[in-house]
Amino acid sequence: MDYFGNQIGKLIEELSRLPGIGSKTAQRLAFHIINMPVEQAERLSSAIVDAKKHVKYCSKCCTITDAELCPICSSPKRDLDTIMVVEDSRDMAAYERTKQYKGVYHILHGAISPMIGIGPSDLKIKELLTRLSSDTVKEVILATNSTVEGEATAMYLSKLIKPLQIRVSRIANGVPIGGDLEYVDEVTLSRALEGRIEL
Repeated sequence: MDYFGNQIGKLIEELSRLPGIGSKTAQRLAFHIINMPVEQAERLSSAIVDAKKHVKYCSKCCTITDAELCPICSSPKRDLDTIMVVEDSRDMAAYERTKQYKGVYHILHGAISPMIGIGPSDLKIKELLTRLSSDTVKEVILATNSTVEGEATAMYLSKLIKPLQIRVSRIANGVPIGGDLEYVDEVTLSRALEGRIEL
């Protein structure tokens, strides 16, 4: 990268560290940023730093937000009787795009995966159980990804929640096995939600 000079090379190197950004895309982004007006580049830089400084976990559902409660948890229009459990905030955003689900969420921030050392204590499971013991929840929808890890996490959670006399359901087929929810189209997600089954 040093044929562009140190500053450009450093920018390309940092951009290429982002997930899904290869060296060619990093190079294109770097040149795009360099060609921006200074004010626009400063706004981008400021937005990144501000987000990093001010974004935290919602005190209820554990999604990322810049307030104590995220907009979904603080909305009076949401059905608090139903909690959909997802692996990460991108999965929640995917379901929100369907405009079909009216309940609230709980974000685990991952799935159980002993192969890479992620156990139940590494996820936001304790926070979920605290919510279930204090809120009047009637149903928990397990919407973890259709992967080995996602299925294992769903089964683990089902065994923890069932003794609490709360209905536990799993999203139906329609979400491809091995697929991540954030890449699934809205129609497929809607059908999976409507066809969920009780565990």
